[in-house]
Amino acid sequence: MKQDLVMNISERKAIDLLVSEFWRLGFFTLSRRMGTYLPEPENIGRFTVDAIGRQKEKYAIGITLHQEDIFNPDLIKKINFLASRKTRFSEKPIILIIGVPDIHFRQVKEILMNVDEKIKKNIKLIRIIEENIKSRNENKENQQVMFS
Repeated sequence: MKQDLVMNISERKAIDLLVSEFWRLGFFTLSRRMGTYLPEPENIGRFTVDAIGRQKEKYAIGITLHQEDIFNPDLIKKINFLASRKTRFSEKPIILIIGVPDIHFRQVKEILMNVDEKIKKNIKLIRIIEENIKSRNENKENQQVMFS
């Protein structure tokens, strides 16, 4: 039953988890797909991107992979292309953060074995687990009253 829950993570929740991972790593989100206030990121090459972030002079690109993406033969091309991006003027490498559902994590890790070592340094692979997100109401219900 847990696999069914992980498989049914909505695209919006997956992007929310990716953005929270950006924040955990210290990146400020510049643009994201399906957001309320931030603008949509532009395509990079012919590939869609879910989020773009910045930390001082470092930049990061975030994508989420779903089951269809993992079995797509162009996945390695997409990863190679996005992970080899550099900033315009300073030529610093841009980090690629890939969010993957927990049940496909090992498959994607094996696929990344085929990526060049120089490019592998720019890739961070994260697990997307729906249980990480709680609504504010759930947080309030679980807190105990300290003063009355």
